[in-house]
Amino acid sequence: FSWSLSFMTPLDLCGSWEMKERLGMGGFGNVYLYQHLELGEKIAVKLCRLELNPKNRDRWSREIQIMKKLNHVNVVQAREVPKELSCIALNDLPLLAMEYCSKGDLRKVLNKPENCCGLKESEVLFLLRDIGSGIQYLHENKIIHRDLKPENIVLQEIGGKLVHKIIDLGYAKDLDQGSLCTSFVGTLQYLAPELFESKPYTVSVDYWSFGTVIFECTCGFRPFLHNMQPVQWTSKVKNKGPKDIMAIEDMNGEVKFSTHLSYPNNLSRPLLEPVESLLQMLLLWDPATRGGGLDPDTNNYSADLFPQVIHVLDMTSAQLHSLVLGAEESLHSLQLRLETHTQTHISPLNQELLLETGVSLDPRRPPTHCLPDGLVCDTHTHTHTHTKIPALKKVEQQVHAQYWMIGPNVYCFCILTLFFFVVFLFYILGSCALISILLLSFKV
Repeated sequence: FSWSLSFMTPLDLCGSWEMKERLGMGGFGNVYLYQHLELGEKIAVKLCRLELNPKNRDRWSREIQIMKKLNHVNVVQAREVPKELSCIALNDLPLLAMEYCSKGDLRKVLNKPENCCGLKESEVLFLLRDIGSGIQYLHENKIIHRDLKPENIVLQEIGGKLVHKIIDLGYAKDLDQGSLCTSFVGTLQYLAPELFESKPYTVSVDYWSFGTVIFECTCGFRPFLHNMQPVQWTSKVKNKGPKDIMAIEDMNGEVKFSTHLSYPNNLSRPLLEPVESLLQMLLLWDPATRGGGLDPDTNNYSADLFPQVIHVLDMTSAQLHSLVLGAEESLHSLQLRLETHTQTHISPLNQELLLETGVSLDPRRPPTHCLPDGLVCDTHTHTHTHTKIPALKKVEQQVHAQYWMIGPNVYCFCILTLFFFVVFLFYILGSCALISILLLSFKV
């Protein structure tokens, strides 16, 4: 018997596998981190609770069946359960072993103080790409997740880059295309409104949950009366307009709707309208038209929904310019446009464009081809780089969120800045020394 009766948790050691910590608690299961003592391999193991009724036993078995047949980079992968861990299973229910995602969940990221007004633009775009792709994969395999929320989105480092993954398919449901479900499951704050009215639903419930997550990641709070419980706000928000994506309550208790994202947020101007348009589709009250509807001929997003955007820091004026970039636009064309945007009208011959890494752009290649792919994983900072954002359906669009520097000569500017800083430092030190001498003379 391999359980500690005092805490009802597995013992620390099962053969060559050591239990390191409890990663989380689900509706009817706990997840623990196990590490192989010799190989160092880490896996997340989900165990059921001690007592499950027949309905939850069936749900537990269904989650394992669903997980084993899925294979997508943005859905957490199932692993073979090591034989040495089979002794910790309870009530003849199988264990679920999964890849261990070491970077925590999205809720942990959102709770950081610096993200109180939303994530960085690049992080929002990567979330759209990754989770949009994962949801599309689930739906193509006729699976509704039904419990999308920040706690069920984790981050994993793959090849030095961060990837978002969907976890916890305990409430997921297999369905035939077009079939309807009526069971009431999921987390209330992210549930689609038709679930509160006990109406049949389809895959469009995941669109509402995803739209709610996107809005929260962009603005720092949920879109509709976030201080209220859903059972309270559904009646107030029910009559919202088809393009309304936010509702707040004023001091008089009156509900105010908006078709725009709240401010402040970290999206640049060229991306505000496309993201708002996407949210307007995902947060439609009518499930039949939400997300573009279920007809594949009408649910593809516009080809220019997410334009390619670059951010260029002008070192001469300390201004940040956000420009829409053509997929095959030449470097010279970009430089001509930058000449008109900069206050000093720097000519292309006097421009020097550098990536954040300090590398100059290759003039023989379009600027879009010079951008690295992926969100670089770093212990201190996240680099803003090239990304793709698949919509929930078939069409993929590209978004570039890259910060560049421009100046007549960046190196000369840096040297001059350093020179003036040193002169200023000597001036301060000299002044302090003079004051000290005068004070000593006064005392004498």
